[in-house]
Amino acid sequence: MKMDTVAVHAGRGDLAAAGVHAPPIDLSSTYPLPDLDEAVAALDALAAGAAEAASPVYARLHNPTVRRFEQGLAELEGTDDCVAFASGMAALTACLLAACQERRHVVAIRPLYGGTDHLLACGLLGIDVTWAGAGGFGEAITPETGLIVLETPQNPTLGQIDIAAIVSSAGDVPVLVDNTFATPILQNPARHGAALTLHSATKFLGGHGDVIAGAVACDAGWATSLRQIRILTGALLHPLAAYLLHRSLPTLPFRVREAQERARVLAGLLAGHPAVERVLYPEADGVQLRGPGAVLAFEVTGGRDAAATVMRSVALVTPAVSLGSTDTLIEHPAGLTHRLVDPAAREAAGITEGLLRLSVGLEDVHDLWNDLSGALDRVELARPAPAVVLVA
Repeated sequence: MKMDTVAVHAGRGDLAAAGVHAPPIDLSSTYPLPDLDEAVAALDALAAGAAEAASPVYARLHNPTVRRFEQGLAELEGTDDCVAFASGMAALTACLLAACQERRHVVAIRPLYGGTDHLLACGLLGIDVTWAGAGGFGEAITPETGLIVLETPQNPTLGQIDIAAIVSSAGDVPVLVDNTFATPILQNPARHGAALTLHSATKFLGGHGDVIAGAVACDAGWATSLRQIRILTGALLHPLAAYLLHRSLPTLPFRVREAQERARVLAGLLAGHPAVERVLYPEADGVQLRGPGAVLAFEVTGGRDAAATVMRSVALVTPAVSLGSTDTLIEHPAGLTHRLVDPAAREAAGITEGLLRLSVGLEDVHDLWNDLSGALDRVELARPAPAVVLVA
């Protein structure tokens, strides 16, 4: 089936048998257990990482509403399974714990989301990290490497990484790809060999700025390990958030494509404004990345002060972190999402003080440009007049 059809019906296979049309929300924190033998068997199965059991037993172990969302996203990503978490960072932490139980070394390809970078760099999980670029990362792999972590398109510079090439060079080392920017509508890392496809489901999957969530699409073996860790860490996604995410999946293809078209137009208009030095926007190859997406970045002349002027001057666009919502958001990576990244690494990745990241929403593109161009005009007006030098 085509992606639009899958998005509408994914994770809804049990509804007809249940006699309902809309997925129900199960808010129970605990469940009746009149049959002790059955309860023990269910608990043992869930603790071992089973996807389902005769009873959920307790909400930290399993929730039916969460499970429907997981099945829906797995269908969209083309994976055997999916495990949902209370946040994208909880999902990433579980992946690192699962992959690095024995081999406690990670190769990470910068730039990444700032939170991912910070978690890897801070040493909290006791994991050794080698930072690399996409070109020379193979030399960083050792017998102790348990995982390779990358994001494509990259946050916030929108660079692209060939997933299949990374997987080929990685050998038996599993590869995690953060697919938040592209979404399963534009890119499916598992098709190119990635073991783990990570989503900050807060972003495009939720799509309305009202959910915090994470998810990992993967095969059955990885899912078993991730569920075991989720139980131990208490990182299960709340069922109300899962309901909202599942409800948003049918509109995901349309939201992504509509926002993408607006982003294409804005990228061209921004490139022509005199206050903009460069625009960063992916070029889709149609093989790995099927469309450039709805996120772009642009650098304004004048550095941090100019970027701050733009953020202060927009009225329709919301100055805020996050992305993938129905409304357009703008943020300053060096000062916000990537603030905790090593300054030298930020600079090397091209995350300058004048760089702004724009997540394009569903507003009329002409209204968005009127707002952005007006803010950029203020940058032009704020420039000092060129000095006049009198030559005798």
